[in-house]
Amino acid sequence: MTVATVGVHIVDILARPVDHIPEGQDTVLVDQIRLTAAGAAAGTAVDLVKLGNDVVTMGAIGDDELGDFLLAVLAKRGVDVSRLVRRAGEQTAASILPIRPDGGRPSFHVPGANLSVTYADLDPDVLRGARAIHLGGVDVTFGLGDPAFFALLDEVRAAGTIVTMDLLSEMPDLLGMARAFLPHVDYVLPNESQALLMTGATDVPAAAQALLADGPRGVLVTLGEAGSLVVTGEGTSEVPALKTEVSDTTGCGDAYCAGFLTGLLHGHDVLTAARWGTAAAARVATGLGSDAGLTDLESTLSLL
Repeated sequence: MTVATVGVHIVDILARPVDHIPEGQDTVLVDQIRLTAAGAAAGTAVDLVKLGNDVVTMGAIGDDELGDFLLAVLAKRGVDVSRLVRRAGEQTAASILPIRPDGGRPSFHVPGANLSVTYADLDPDVLRGARAIHLGGVDVTFGLGDPAFFALLDEVRAAGTIVTMDLLSEMPDLLGMARAFLPHVDYVLPNESQALLMTGATDVPAAAQALLADGPRGVLVTLGEAGSLVVTGEGTSEVPALKTEVSDTTGCGDAYCAGFLTGLLHGHDVLTAARWGTAAAARVATGLGSDAGLTDLESTLSLL
């Protein structure tokens, strides 16, 4: 497999546009409702496939109907789900997202089986055969903070595998624990809030430098409509966002990760890969859900 995604798998139920929650049992008509495969591992896996990569995903889901749906939609999109573990008696993680007219996305969320993921759920041999590994949401799948997993990441990186890491929550305690992964990954891609909460810094450049000091080769902080900040040992660069008509910001961070990693796998430098991530995020923002608007690599790169 070209890429293995490891971590959070969620079913998203999205409605658009929603400008208020109705009182009592009132009904509000909306334009669109979708169910999608989402989460920092599952959503990124779908985007990676759309950008031309072979992808296997690993993590845990429940043995419920939501899990059935998640397996079906991931397989339909071309993701290898044979290594996903199903937990008897547990719920598959899910979110309800009423999308505001401006694309904002408040959410109602149940973490479900994601909280139970451990190193024992992974397939080390498959991970050793991957050209890249994307860790999606290790602040939530905190059971992966296992010395054995860290040793495996060090082993595969020494053999040339690229390891990237994204985050899910905005809970300081969980984000603080996630810093333990930084010496074992190549690139970490938090959003602005996560970078500040992880480090206690008062501004994004300082937060990125603090994360870089923990050991990764690069830190890419996504800044929404302001683009992203790319910090490596060679210096700091700003990558502007691309102008697009925003329908929904759900999954833009996952798409950025997928585009960035795809750029690296095509042999590009970090800044060029960050621009690929920016283009993928811009595509996703045009539709409803974490994979909407993104179709293939060629149309994505046409934005640049």
